[in-house]
Amino acid sequence: MDRIVLKTPAEIATMERAGAVLHEVMDLLAEQVVSGITTLELDRFAKAELEKRGAIPAFLGLYGFPGTLCTSVNEEVVHGIPGPRALREGDIISIDVGLVKDGYYADMARTLPVGRIDEDSRRLIEVTVEALEIGIECLVPGKRLGDLSAAIQTFVERQGFSVVREYTGHGIGQKLHEEPKVPNYGQAGRGIRWQPGMVICIEPMVNAGVAATRTLDDQWTVVTADGMRSAHAEHTVAVTADGPRVLT
Repeated sequence: MDRIVLKTPAEIATMERAGAVLHEVMDLLAEQVVSGITTLELDRFAKAELEKRGAIPAFLGLYGFPGTLCTSVNEEVVHGIPGPRALREGDIISIDVGLVKDGYYADMARTLPVGRIDEDSRRLIEVTVEALEIGIECLVPGKRLGDLSAAIQTFVERQGFSVVREYTGHGIGQKLHEEPKVPNYGQAGRGIRWQPGMVICIEPMVNAGVAATRTLDDQWTVVTADGMRSAHAEHTVAVTADGPRVLT
């Protein structure tokens, strides 16, 4: 396993500036999510807005991925490829976006409703956001990775949903994916202890049905095995002596 890279206060400040740009672009993207827009149009909008702010899209070309955004609709969990699909009233879309600015990465995801959505979908999104918040609260010096993972899993499963096992959060810094991996399931009291200077992405992926997933023939798009809906939420967060500091 690669070592965990601790960031200095100056590096965290740089990452926070990058995160503020990303948050701003995500807010603008959310305003574009309406019935009739295509996921490719969202992708082009995001690329233009990132570049306008002096940032480089982090996902474009990474491991061969063809988009600026991961756009995952309804039963799609993660890594949906932007294309001609038009959003429809009642859909939900998970938008995952990253950037590089001043040599450092930021990464975040949000699941958004397309117009009016049903109560089950609304609750799925709310539980996913709350799971992320619960995970963030665990990111304090002295606590362990397993404490965070178990807290997310326990909360989600008590709501009657399931957490995806195959994909995790991750460390972040001068690379998009650094150590440690941050699962959304696990056992409390296990794993590394959080230290000031660690910066990670916490990203619960929550399924309305079973936890199992499969990958489509495009080799990217991950969908739920049972065809039920999925939601995704993510922030880039730093561990400080005073507790978690959300950078996005």
